[in-house]
Amino acid sequence: MIKVNLDSLLKARQMTLTQLAEQVGLTLANLSILKTGKARAIRFSTLAQICAALDCQPGDILVYVNTDED
Repeated sequence: MIKVNLDSLLKARQMTLTQLAEQVGLTLANLSILKTGKARAIRFSTLAQICAALDCQPGDILVYVNTDED
């Protein structure tokens, strides 16, 4: 499972989702889908824009979580 850490990055940067949407040029609805983890895909160009706006790396936003309990 892929976990999206967008909410914690926004808090750490003291930025709202609306501010990020304006900087990146995406709709608030699309960023909200990403933030809640409901997105099925993300373009690399979008990920790069988010990373530039938040001054972070892709691995700061997307994290793999092993859900196997073997």
